[in-house]
Amino acid sequence: METQDSGDRRRVQGQVKWFDPTKGFGFVIAERGGPDILLHANVLRNFGQGSVVDGSHMDILVQDTQRGLQAVEIISITPPSHDAPMPLRDMADYTAADIASRPVEPARVKWFDKAKGFGFANVFGKADDVFIHIEVLRRSGLSDLQSGEAIGLRLVDGERGRMAIEVVGWESAVN
Repeated sequence: METQDSGDRRRVQGQVKWFDPTKGFGFVIAERGGPDILLHANVLRNFGQGSVVDGSHMDILVQDTQRGLQAVEIISITPPSHDAPMPLRDMADYTAADIASRPVEPARVKWFDKAKGFGFANVFGKADDVFIHIEVLRRSGLSDLQSGEAIGLRLVDGERGRMAIEVVGWESAVN
């Protein structure tokens, strides 16, 4: 059944209830209450991300459809705050300002295993693997990565080589 638009777009702020990249959808809870808002993977991809971590704050445009309230455009995503220190010793001394000052390098995911809690990517033009820890992914507002996915990385040199300290959407890497 094709979904028909039955209302005008309006701006809503809310929090990600859950999102499953394998299923291709999830739901957002509006701050002001009301029904859950469907978040389809295509809307997330149009924003430049393949996933979003539960609890992230979203500023979105929504529209009433025959299937209920759906997100049609993402304006911004803010990951949930984390008061705990970074999970890896190599990253413990970096402040948010330190991380933000690092350049974003365009990369492609080699593989990522959510169950193992890590994966690797390659920065364009470089053969070295870059380590990506699941907690860095969560702090970046993402829940998973797919092999071949284009992303942007802020990197640090760790004890065992280059590692991501932040993962951002592709658009951030190419601007």
